[in-house]
Amino acid sequence: MSPRDDIPDLKGRDGEGSVQVHLDPSEKIEGATVFSVYGKGGIGKSTTSSNLSAAFAAMGKRVLQIGCDPKHDSTFTLTGRLQPTVIDILKEVDFHAEELRPEDYVTEGWGGVKCVEAGGPPAGTGCGGYVVGQTVKLLKQHHLLDDTDVVIFDVLGDVVCGGFAAPLQHADKAVIVTANDFDSIYAMNRIIAAVQAKSANYKVRLAGCIANRSHATDEVDRFCDRVGFRRIGHMPDIDAIRRSRLKKKTLFEMDADEDVLACRREYMRLAELLYAGTEPVNPVSLEDREIFEFLGFD
Repeated sequence: MSPRDDIPDLKGRDGEGSVQVHLDPSEKIEGATVFSVYGKGGIGKSTTSSNLSAAFAAMGKRVLQIGCDPKHDSTFTLTGRLQPTVIDILKEVDFHAEELRPEDYVTEGWGGVKCVEAGGPPAGTGCGGYVVGQTVKLLKQHHLLDDTDVVIFDVLGDVVCGGFAAPLQHADKAVIVTANDFDSIYAMNRIIAAVQAKSANYKVRLAGCIANRSHATDEVDRFCDRVGFRRIGHMPDIDAIRRSRLKKKTLFEMDADEDVLACRREYMRLAELLYAGTEPVNPVSLEDREIFEFLGFD
């Protein structure tokens, strides 16, 4: 028997050579529009996700945000505190999920946004895909997705292994947060490749990228032109965003000075654009050596 003989019908389902288990149809999220937010570690995915959630809520949408990071800090600006993770709570009941109630792992944040921190396995052990799967299973068991219009997965760093690519199995659109620098664009190129691989077997498509904490967007735009991608937003590096994180609030709760209002308008514009549906794009990522030469300076 070859090493793969006991793994049923997996090859090609999630990219050539993948050994990731195909999504169980019973775990599909139906009825809601689902977004997965990716980008280099520290680029501002949680800030972007939380403010987008607040913007969707301000549009009157019923929103659920799922943080997929062991740090479990995705939703703290919506709730004002760190929440325990789904995995931590499951451990407390010896993984008897039937003992849990929705209020054990869901917190209502600003604007009525339902906030969940999936968490992640301990460092060096387990798989993030299992964590995402258990979280979605719980949400479905408690019918928490039945009355939801928008789901946002805020995903750990620029990790694109099978586990942390798992939210792409649920998503309609993937959004990449980047900056106008080498490392962020390099990570974006790899994420594009991961999403495109998933799109061969799942409904997920790329919505575009958001330039974050960037005065200019020339390098982001040059990359997008090269690979056939699209920038859908730009959030400059302004102090109001830093202050909102320190105050544990979204920009929609902050005192409305000029910078705060400008940021709110941009997040509202983005939320309206994403909910209406972006035009399809089909970028072709660059090989590592090619992007290194494309972005580098002589």
